[in-house]
Amino acid sequence: MSRIGKKIIELPEGATVTVNGSSVDVKGVKGQLSRTFPKGVSVAVDGKNVQVTVADPENRQQRAFWGLSRALLANMVEGVSKGFEKRLEVQGVGYGAEMKGTTLVLHVGYSHPVEFAVPEGITIAVQKNIIVISGIDKQLVGETAANIRKVRKPEPYKGKGIRYVDEQVRRKAGKVVKSTAA
Repeated sequence: MSRIGKKIIELPEGATVTVNGSSVDVKGVKGQLSRTFPKGVSVAVDGKNVQVTVADPENRQQRAFWGLSRALLANMVEGVSKGFEKRLEVQGVGYGAEMKGTTLVLHVGYSHPVEFAVPEGITIAVQKNIIVISGIDKQLVGETAANIRKVRKPEPYKGKGIRYVDEQVRRKAGKVVKSTAA
């Protein structure tokens, strides 16, 4: 039995779930998301509660999809009601970020500025050296943050680069110069 799959999802105010076969639509204050769930997984809506079940709980693959489907549906409900946000920090002398229309321009030590096209459904705001990525789809927000971080990962000697705000970068000691006293 899936411990996560058995949990009931409570719908917040303003959120509605519509089930159409294996497709589920979630509408809320922030927007609308839809997803098709695998065969064998069923979603039942009972007032303000949503329950995810599987046809055969003894089947290993269906048990795995049970917990996954419940977690995905819970993230959809949270996304359309509250939204998701990731924060990145640009650190380094002369490093910076700015928005030009719908493009994020990163100045991170290359000979040219790096332009990052913002995907649809994502909003990016730049406040000094902090990049705030927000949206209703948790996967898309996380993937966008990871792709921006990938432009210039933090390096271990000086810590320069793009990192998550709460990320700890392990620092290495630099070269040690031996004195030649003869």
